[in-house]
Amino acid sequence: MGKDITATETAPPASRSLPDLLREQATLRPNALAVIGEHAQASFARLHERATRIAAALRRDGTGRTSRVGMLLGNGPEWLEIFFGASMAGAVVVPFSTWSTRAELEFLIGDSAITALFVRPRFLDRDFEADLDELSRAGRLGTLKTVVVLAPDTTIGLTMDSYLDGIGDPGAWPEEEGPAPSDDAVVLYTSGSTSRPKGVRLKHFGIIENGFNIGERQGLRPGDRVFLPTPLFWSYGAANALPATFSHGACLVLPDRFEPGAALSMIERTGCTAIYTLPAITNAMLRHPDFDRSRTRTLRTGLTIGSPRDFLAAVEDLGVSRLCNVYGATETYGNCAVTSHDWPLQRRANCQGEPLPGQKFRFRDAETGALLASGQPGLVEVSGYVSPGYSGASAALNAEIFTEDGYYRTGDVGFLDADGSFVFVGRDSDMIKRAGINISPAEIEDVMKTSEGVSQAAVVGVPDAERGELVVAYVVAKEGAAVSPARLLDHCRVQLSKYKLPDRIEVVEALPLTATGKLQRKELKKAATTLLAQELQATST
Repeated sequence: MGKDITATETAPPASRSLPDLLREQATLRPNALAVIGEHAQASFARLHERATRIAAALRRDGTGRTSRVGMLLGNGPEWLEIFFGASMAGAVVVPFSTWSTRAELEFLIGDSAITALFVRPRFLDRDFEADLDELSRAGRLGTLKTVVVLAPDTTIGLTMDSYLDGIGDPGAWPEEEGPAPSDDAVVLYTSGSTSRPKGVRLKHFGIIENGFNIGERQGLRPGDRVFLPTPLFWSYGAANALPATFSHGACLVLPDRFEPGAALSMIERTGCTAIYTLPAITNAMLRHPDFDRSRTRTLRTGLTIGSPRDFLAAVEDLGVSRLCNVYGATETYGNCAVTSHDWPLQRRANCQGEPLPGQKFRFRDAETGALLASGQPGLVEVSGYVSPGYSGASAALNAEIFTEDGYYRTGDVGFLDADGSFVFVGRDSDMIKRAGINISPAEIEDVMKTSEGVSQAAVVGVPDAERGELVVAYVVAKEGAAVSPARLLDHCRVQLSKYKLPDRIEVVEALPLTATGKLQRKELKKAATTLLAQELQATST
């Protein structure tokens, strides 16, 4: 694989907006591959050409710097073409989750105030064409005016071919028509402690600058092929892998969705040198009957989260020798701490790295709120490359989540060790993290309480070696009513994405409450942990 190149050998890009970054790479290395998908690939020049045509069509329809453009499709070259095209037109891009149910989609469209939406009609078990048709008939599409469907024909809008009809080669796109570095580039929706996803605003300059620093910690270089099995609509993709890869002149390798056997084949076929993985993804590939270390032999570096055991499995079993451990959130532009790829293995396994350039950490006592000295575990606050605030309904949370002096309150507990590296201790918030995905207990609880017969509901996360946390729900039936866990789960399936569905539903007579009626969630979590541990022990004996 050649010698390792140190971080100092890569010059940062001159660009400070996403369209300029694509233009810069298309000028520097026009024929180099920018993206490899399952069925197509594109060079930087070709990607820039396609994005420019989409930008021209959007501008023709009045899209500009005050507009928002939605995306609802899986990973692939088309995702990047639309993303950069909308950005080139000056719009804020709003990628939606492809797991969204009709109810979730209605909220996202209304809350984001998009005026145009690019959509694949179907993805896995979701029929978005039917969902959008139903929402349109009910008058629930808000400000959405233009729907562009990536299919040969459609009944709900325009096909991509018809939308681009009449748009020839626009030539060089005028730079003054694009966004400013300080403009919002994206709004990424993320779950948390609230009952609805929060719309996180991220700016162009921050995505590029922080993304470049993430790539430096990995030791990325031109010609690297970066395998991204997670969705681009996550910050792990759009605000992390994408800018880290493109700011280093490297190539993104994008499966439409993650499937372990197909992932191994794609890594082997394309010779991927880096991977953005998660413990659940690593474990799924390692357990696959066709796994062999020779199939992942080209992997050198990348990112992951998880316990030291999870990290060592990715390094030693999957074979990613220079893998980096990370910490961050969507609000911190993906990552705010990353280990260096050339650190000793045990150091990388047991911390999440030094703060990235421009990122600052401080820690507060959970009880008193007092600032703590370095080395003492406390509530983590981060400043530097931090979101300017939430969008839509979640903007009401800005004063609670972001401090007046520019720090983001993460809700996590951690500390800086003697070497200045961040060590993640755990979460102080109620948020559940399952297979690397944030899940809001309040959102699940709200859906459960709309089911007939349910009086109260409480949801907690229980530690799980495979998926990080399992989702356990406790419900109290209304007086005289009976609640069936199976029927309640069916009720949830209609309104919640699959990854939010409870793994276990327990019907109880009462929830543990304080004297003032507040839910004792920690007590409930202890009870759920004990219950599942006892069942696991019973099945193993």
